[in-house]
Amino acid sequence: MARKKKGEDLNGWLIIDKPRDITSNAVVNITRRIFNANKNGHTGTLDPFATGVLPIAFGEATKLISYVMDGDKEYEFLIQWGVETSTDDTEGEIVGESEVFPSKEEILKMIPQFIGKIKQTPSAFSAIKINGQRAYDLARKGEDVEMPEREIEIYALELLEELPNHQAKFRVACSKGTYVRTLGKDLAKKLGTLGYLLELRRTKCGVFSSDDNILLDKIKKIEYKEELAKVLLPIETSLRDIAEIAVSEADAAKLKQGQKISPKPYQIDALIGREVVAVFEGRLVAIVGVDVSKISPLRVFNL
Repeated sequence: MARKKKGEDLNGWLIIDKPRDITSNAVVNITRRIFNANKNGHTGTLDPFATGVLPIAFGEATKLISYVMDGDKEYEFLIQWGVETSTDDTEGEIVGESEVFPSKEEILKMIPQFIGKIKQTPSAFSAIKINGQRAYDLARKGEDVEMPEREIEIYALELLEELPNHQAKFRVACSKGTYVRTLGKDLAKKLGTLGYLLELRRTKCGVFSSDDNILLDKIKKIEYKEELAKVLLPIETSLRDIAEIAVSEADAAKLKQGQKISPKPYQIDALIGREVVAVFEGRLVAIVGVDVSKISPLRVFNL
């Protein structure tokens, strides 16, 4: 007997403005239920206390999750100077205090030291896996967790404003793998004080930004399937920064079957060694790898 599907086959992107105090996985489950979708997933965990851009992939778009996760990110965050918590955010206990509060001039002078490739050691209360287990699960059990140091890149770090009660708001543009909580803590230490994040908001994730966001509460209030379908962005939206090759109908059929095609009919000189999008009549066929002798399908889409 054929296995009954658990939901409808939907393809596309939903860019949720994740609210505070909810997990990213919970957003995935809620949206899957609302859309009665067969398959969906998110593109990188936002901590429960964090808000902002959380792209949710539906159906064939899940094949592109890694492309969005590997993209650069932007965040806005609010630091409380003079206090350190066990989790580097509002969810932990206070573990240290300082009477040192940096001036605007000191902050601006320190910022250049955090631009470029830097090393950071993420908090034990992070989603990094240690021997197959999430670090935060081990930390919450009281186990000692040795976190590996990693290299990340900060493209821009800007002091947006100073606020009362020894608080400061920043914006950062950074590579994947950057822990903004750790960045806030390290910045405070370099300034001779302590600090933790009061707020963290992601404003960009890969090609998606706050301009694409839709509130989770708004999704919950949509009653008709036709209206729900309208809020999904096309799969191709996540590939708008990737070069494109328009292939023939015959070559599109080969790629869909997992076969390589000849590059001779196409202008590939500038694309050799790159991953590009293959399309037929404007529709997504595959992500392909290009070299001088062949074009190889890497991810094939059944649309």
